Amino acid sequence: MRCHFAICALSATLSVTALAQQPAPTLTPDQALQKYRDSKAAALRDDFGELGRYRAANAALEPPAAGENRVVFFGDSITDNWHLEQYFPGKPYLNRGVGGQTTPQMLVRFRQDVIELHPKIVVILAGTNDIAGNTGPMRLEDIEVNYASFAELAQANNIRVVLSSVLPVHNYTPRSQNMFAQRSPEKILALNRWLKDYCAAPSNSCLYLDYFGAMVDGKGWLKKDLAEDGLHPNDGGYKIMSRLAEATIDKELDAKP
Repeated sequence: MRCHFAICALSATLSVTALAQQPAPTLTPDQALQKYRDSKAAALRDDFGELGRYRAANAALEPPAAGENRVVFFGDSITDNWHLEQYFPGKPYLNRGVGGQTTPQMLVRFRQDVIELHPKIVVILAGTNDIAGNTGPMRLEDIEVNYASFAELAQANNIRVVLSSVLPVHNYTPRSQNMFAQRSPEKILALNRWLKDYCAAPSNSCLYLDYFGAMVDGKGWLKKDLAEDGLHPNDGGYKIMSRLAEATIDKELDAKP
């Protein structure tokens, strides 16, 4: 029996609509990570450190004025999403965060985006994407030596160093499941212990900025109300971080050189 044209057309439309309304297949954490890596492959091949991101802004930036307490916030998406002008109004603070970056990528751009801007202080927040494996598997020892390189490069250029704890993560929402699975809470704790010990060593002259302790819940996870996706802070999270960062910066500025 031949199908009437209008009926066939309607049937085809309904079939396409039904397919479109089907939920997208849920990716496993490993599949989600691979999808992210694939999406960045071409960009990282051409500009691994993403030096192009702030090149024009850096070129347009004037040297610090006399008495200016310039601070560079250097990091990944947690820094990138942090609207410093909103949380630190009137402060000469520069945001040099790039979403998704790991510490090897950040080392590539450390001279351009920190040293050559001549800040008094650099506040470094990194490590979560290393643990996730954004640019490949990373041992904690490899992350730690990258942090040490940040500190040594900054101090060799008379820049004071604040090393921030890695933020906790949570698994309380559907959006958070992959973020959490890719970031081992045990590795976060271990890296934070190393950062705290490194800063405490008299020979290193760094300050440790403990976001983790103020944002973790009784389960050892990020407090649910501080991030919808389990990783990136919302306004409440950034308010906590801003208060702690300001206190640490003030402490460092008050310290003797």
